[in-house]
Order: sequence, then C-alpha cells, then structure tokens
Amino acid sequence: MTGRADRTVRAGNQATAGELLELVRSGRATTRGALQQATGLSRATVGQRLDRLFRAGWLREGAGGPVDSPLGGRPSITLEFDDAHAIVLAADLDTRHGRAAVLTLTGEILAEQSGLLVIDEGPEAVLGELGRWFADLLVKAGKPADAVCGIGLAVPGPVDSDTGRVVQPPIMPGWDGYDIRGRLGRAFAEHTGAGPGVPVRVDNDANLMAYGEQRTGYPDCSAFALVKVSTGIGAGMVVGGTIYRGIDGGAGDIGHIRVGADALCRCGSYGCLAAVASGGAVARRLAESGVAAASGSDVRDLLTSGHPEAMALAREAGRQVGDVLATVVTLLNPGVLMIAGDLAGTPFLTGVRELLYQRALPRSTAHLDVVTSRLGERAGLVGAGALVVEYLYAPERVEERLAALGV
Repeated sequence: MTGRADRTVRAGNQATAGELLELVRSGRATTRGALQQATGLSRATVGQRLDRLFRAGWLREGAGGPVDSPLGGRPSITLEFDDAHAIVLAADLDTRHGRAAVLTLTGEILAEQSGLLVIDEGPEAVLGELGRWFADLLVKAGKPADAVCGIGLAVPGPVDSDTGRVVQPPIMPGWDGYDIRGRLGRAFAEHTGAGPGVPVRVDNDANLMAYGEQRTGYPDCSAFALVKVSTGIGAGMVVGGTIYRGIDGGAGDIGHIRVGADALCRCGSYGCLAAVASGGAVARRLAESGVAAASGSDVRDLLTSGHPEAMALAREAGRQVGDVLATVVTLLNPGVLMIAGDLAGTPFLTGVRELLYQRALPRSTAHLDVVTSRLGERAGLVGAGALVVEYLYAPERVEERLAALGV
C-alpha cells in the first residue's frame, strides 16, 4: 500500500490498534519488536492490540524476517495486512460509458465490466443499473455480497468529499446535490440482498485517476498532476500522497478556465477551455466537416485508426491545453504531469509539450516528466478502490470498526 502520506503515530500508551495497523500497512514497522520501537509501547500492550487485529482478520503472520543479533537466535515473525479478508467494489462513470469492478484490498482487479451508462439519464437510473452490475460482478468473481467492505465511485464532476454529493456539475444534469451515497448503497442492497450500511465513497474522476496512477506508478512523487481530456477536461492532483481537492472539491476544474474563444461551453459560459479543446469539442468540429463523431470516445477511435483530420485537431487541442498547463505547472511545480482520457495519444501530447515548454519557465519544467496513463481505463477504478481502503483503514476508523465488531 505505497503512496500514502505518512500519518503521525503517537508514542507511549496513546498509540492505538489502528495506528499499529497503519505502521504495518505502510511497511514502517512489520514485526512486534519494530512496533515497540516505533510506539514506545510495552511488549504486552503491543500483543494485546495486535490480538484485536488478528481476531478481526485484518492481520496475518508472514515469513520470518532476518536475525538482527550477531549471536543468532530465532528470526522475527513479520506481520502483514491480510488483504483477503474483504473486497471492494468500484465504478467509474463518464458521460456515456461506465466501468465497474471487484477489487482486492490491495487493488488487484478480480472481475470487471463496462458498457453504456448515460449520465444524462439521471442518478436514479444510472446508480440503479450500477447496483445490478455489482451483483453480476460478484457472481463472476465468486465472492459473496457480505465480503464487500465498501464501494468507491468516480464521477465526471466536482464533488464535496464530506457529503459525497456533486456540486453544480456542468456535464451531469440532474445530479446536483443528489444523495449518491444513499442511492448507490440501496441499489447494491436491492440487487445483492446485502444488509444496509455498506460505506460508499464518491470523488471526482480525475482525482481518482490521479490517485490510482500516483500510488501504483509514482509512489515517491510528492507533487503529481493528471489531466483527463475526454468529453470534458479536468485535472487531479496528489500532493504529499493525498488528493488535493481545495476547500469544497472544486480544485482541478481547469476545463472552465477562460481562454478567450467565443465557443459556448456546456456550463453556459463562453470561451472555456473545454469548449474548444475537449474530446467533445474535437468531435463537434469533426462532425461539422462531415466526419462521423459525436463524443470523445469516437475521436479516440478515429485517432487509433490514424484519421488525419482527427490527428490534426487533437494536436491543436493539445496546444490549447498546453498553454493553460504552463500556468498549472508554474503554480504546482509537479514532478509528473500525466495526460489521460480519450485524447491522450501522440498528437495531443505533442501539442501539449509544444506550448507547455514554450510558455512555462525552464525552472518549472527542469525536473518535470510529461507522460501518458499507465493504467489506462482502469485508473479510476484503482483510485476509487484505494479511496475506500484508505477511508476504512485509517487509524481512527479502525478503532470504530473494531469496537463495532466487539474485538
């Protein structure tokens, strides 16, 4: 479980079972002796708190570690987070397409499904269908519903992370302020027969893509930025191992930065970056010239086939996005800038680099890697699963859950 921000563990008798689990999961202390050293707890107290974690099924003993003493002796028994005791469900919604999966607690995908899910049909219908997908996926993975410890959902709009509700989403009509957590939890229970109360976490898709990519591919990068260019344009940032959301979930909404054009955006304003450089904007320009394209995914297919006009327009869009990213890079000074989404190919990336390196100060780009996605269409799923795990196994929540289990 790399890529997390290290949490402070209290010394002395204040260190909890949840904080011991955090030390084991992060790899900072993986033996009883190391836990004693890290916390200052006595051997007996460490044993008592570990016993609670063993009884919950969250820890297991691994192979013996090296013998530290030059006099020899028995090797220390290592402690490991038991990722087999539960599973996570995750889904990633785009404007016309959805993807869902069953994942282990360490992010391995056990079963996966994708298909048509139209955001414009509204949250009631879309989330109800996701509940049915989850039921089918559990059968496919051979897992019972009661093994699910949480559900993660990525959506293409700004999210208030405290409530899980989207806030004035430009491309999600009918979703503003809707109780996504409640409806998805009910849909899961209706289709699987599971009991109520399965935790649901919701975040912006670019945020979760960035989180998944940073954790799996760039765990040592302390400032990581991802730009998703599909039907719309959004950015996700992971700073110090934590998603940076701003004060109410609005960070990274670069698609609505004004760039001086006169094109009408779906948000109702003129001149937004998304109105001229998103996959939807490129599709519209292709359609105006007689090419069959209605969405960012259509543009992606044209780019894959080497369509010359699509490639030229993608490069032009990349230059427009690169011009804006010069400011983003100067402000954030990331080590990695990842381009993802429907347009994330060579023509678009070439355009981004042309303007980014031309407009940004050399100091801001000297140690910058501009790359494309490693996880591809699975990035949002991996990030959504990680969001759930980090929420459920945070030290303070571990204590609450252990108490609820009676251990």
